[in-house]
Amino acid sequence: MQSEYYNIAERLTQMAKLIPNSIAIAEPLFKGKKPRRDHFGKREYAAVTFAELDQDSDRIAAALQRYGVKPGMRLALMVRQGVDFISLVFALFKTGATLVLIDPGMGVKRMLACLRDAELDGLVGVPQAHVARILYRRWFPKAKYNLTVGKRCFWGGLSLAEIRTLPIVKPEDPQTKLDDPAAIIFTSGSTGVAKGVLYTYRMFKSQVEEISKRLNIKPGGVDLVGFPFFGLFDAGMGTTAVIPDMDTTKPGNVDPVLFLEAADDWQITQSFGSPALWNRVVDYCLENNRKIETLKRTAIAGAPVSFDLLRRFRQILPDDAIIITPYGATECLPLAAIESREALEETSEKTRVGGGICVGKFFDKPLEGLIIPVTDSPINKLSDISVLPQGEIGELLVSGPQCSPRYVTRVEANELALVQGDDGRLWRRVGDVGYFDDQDRFWFCGRKSHRVETAEGPMFSIPCEAISNESPKVFRSALVSLPLPSDYAPPPNLSERAKAFRESWREPAMVVEPFPNKRPENEVEEERFCAEILEMLHKSPLTKSIKRVFVCEKFPVDVRHNAKINRELLSEWASAKLQGKTTPLVNAPIKG
Repeated sequence: MQSEYYNIAERLTQMAKLIPNSIAIAEPLFKGKKPRRDHFGKREYAAVTFAELDQDSDRIAAALQRYGVKPGMRLALMVRQGVDFISLVFALFKTGATLVLIDPGMGVKRMLACLRDAELDGLVGVPQAHVARILYRRWFPKAKYNLTVGKRCFWGGLSLAEIRTLPIVKPEDPQTKLDDPAAIIFTSGSTGVAKGVLYTYRMFKSQVEEISKRLNIKPGGVDLVGFPFFGLFDAGMGTTAVIPDMDTTKPGNVDPVLFLEAADDWQITQSFGSPALWNRVVDYCLENNRKIETLKRTAIAGAPVSFDLLRRFRQILPDDAIIITPYGATECLPLAAIESREALEETSEKTRVGGGICVGKFFDKPLEGLIIPVTDSPINKLSDISVLPQGEIGELLVSGPQCSPRYVTRVEANELALVQGDDGRLWRRVGDVGYFDDQDRFWFCGRKSHRVETAEGPMFSIPCEAISNESPKVFRSALVSLPLPSDYAPPPNLSERAKAFRESWREPAMVVEPFPNKRPENEVEEERFCAEILEMLHKSPLTKSIKRVFVCEKFPVDVRHNAKINRELLSEWASAKLQGKTTPLVNAPIKG
């Protein structure tokens, strides 16, 4: 029988006993702002073993406990990726405190708002983070337990440098349980309001087990960490985490030369990064006839992954290498995964004609997924709704140990997000639409909020956009909604479902962003361009009802990955353009 007591930091302690002298983290060294190199020009690194990492986090945890940090207290961590970040995470787990993590890529204002919503008991961070805490002190009235990573000034509190001069002491066991809060991790806010997701120790345990099993990760591998959070899993799986010389908040700006230098220096066997990162690295490799011969296992996530990237990526890897694209959300991670060969050879053609994007089979039970009719209303009980048959597009519900039990900020969102099962299980509405095929693979068809309700039925973003994306002139497309024209007459013989959504009816339209060298240069060319796209759309039963196409020079997208399209803002822009108005589009965060 599984013990109810558990702490994810136990994974690090186990690895420290199993492989104490193996390197846990390797971090590049600098001389000022320049890379530090030896006499032969080779990059120098600071290396920490698993035993040293475990001892360092013990010492920090014991100091925090003496300072007064108790289990359940909320402490935000605002430190750059590296040895300090990983050691502090495990130290906080060892105290039983609840770690608060926020993606700095969301911008300063949103980040501060999230920290305010979290009702912090303290902050562990670099000096700039503490300056912000002082400037906005009225937002953090309870933040009394603070630790500075770097030069501590007038604000007091603990100093990481001073703690590391103390003897190594084992912290007191916080006696955490599987369903105790371990962390609050904020959603990016790229498709809505940023919300604080409760992570329990059960969630972390399930995530490490499922990721290591699906990716076949065993102690002894070497990971080039393109995504900071994955470095934490490395320490718990016995994998060496190599920190690249890059700004992880802007993966699209990675320097391929420095990234590949680290890959060569450490003979990496695996890596996890976003499409924005890998697009730059892969392009560089292809242009310079370069391969990453030791890289056998790669995961790409954080934004949609194109088939083109998968094809190009395979060209720079060994033949036996695997590329996994995991699917999930901050609230439920991981849910499913698919390998590049299956995606390219078995599913890509169906995606091209509007079948959605296959993200693979769900991870093993007890994780489960159901497809239900799309609704924007709360669902109290699972028995109140029907389950759609295989192949029919609907809203995705999931239940499993890697699913968060609730939001702890913006708690009003829980009413819409959670569904109670009759057997006591909790189900979560992910906010995505799609369907399961006859092989139990999930096909993603877009965000529920991006569908367009019409008299003929709902239209879903990913399938519809695939039709116009087939044009060699189109970089990307966005299905948007417009107000119905004043003379609109609904078709006869409407279904009962269509009648039920009458108040939500909108006119569908397609906005396209051409490749830079394919942009129309005048109104005549733009009219011709739109006519070509419209002809393509009318050949597909999915998009034959679309009557308007708009050309947008540059889509408003998320700042971090340049991938998540702000369809809401594009809808407003297209509506204004229809009325002869000009509304500027800026590359701004998604509304919310």
